[in-house]
Amino acid sequence: MGEALVGGLLRAGWAPAGGVVVVETDAARRGELASAHPGWRVVDGAAAAPGAEGAVIAVKPADVEAVCTALTGTGVRRVLSLAAGVTLGSLEAWLAGGGGAGGGPVAVVRAMPNTAALVGSGAAAIAPGSAAGEEDLAWAEGILEAVGTVVRVTERVLDAVTGLSGSGPAYVFLVAEALIDAGVLVGLTRPVARQLALQTLLGSARMLVETGDEPATLRAMVTSPGGTTAAGLRALEAAGVRAAVLEAVVAATERSRQLGGAG
Repeated sequence: MGEALVGGLLRAGWAPAGGVVVVETDAARRGELASAHPGWRVVDGAAAAPGAEGAVIAVKPADVEAVCTALTGTGVRRVLSLAAGVTLGSLEAWLAGGGGAGGGPVAVVRAMPNTAALVGSGAAAIAPGSAAGEEDLAWAEGILEAVGTVVRVTERVLDAVTGLSGSGPAYVFLVAEALIDAGVLVGLTRPVARQLALQTLLGSARMLVETGDEPATLRAMVTSPGGTTAAGLRALEAAGVRAAVLEAVVAATERSRQLGGAG
């Protein structure tokens, strides 16, 4: 995710390659990044980038405290965390030792992105910490908008964001698998079924975004009385597909709450 963000920022002209410092403590990974992205500044520790305006934390949850500790000596003013399940309270406590460049508290923004950021079509939500103001939220939005869309929420609903958009790509991938298998079942070759299924998903998503119409309106447009689509929809409703999607989002939301509480 961190690599996707940096690539998106540079493609969007958010900053020149030399204006972004990538901190990677693993030597092998550091070499991979430097080789794959000539011009990037890839260093082995936060101390190598003193005076940075802001920092993005994109590491495993278990490593976040150590990263925050390393940042306290750099004078960083604001932090955007992409770490799942790590609360604003924990982040602010771990960063409290350093203080911002002006001596005040570090402004922290917590985000929940999803994997579609890897192709520049991510969906993310951000929540402000106690010291984060409008300027800090705009800074965080500017970063995440380089790889998708961003909404503002309060921290208490980030688990719901996880259940819907954070886990959502997996639900869509499962539907894609099912459509492809169904195409094969009714006589299409797998390559043809795959091409048709994926383009159908892409085109349908674009219609939702670009027309602004409600899903129910677009569904009605495709459904003729007594036609093939009506028959297919009847089978989906009979199988409880709508209820299954609701339950999936609820289950993922609850699991996110459990993991956050455990942390």
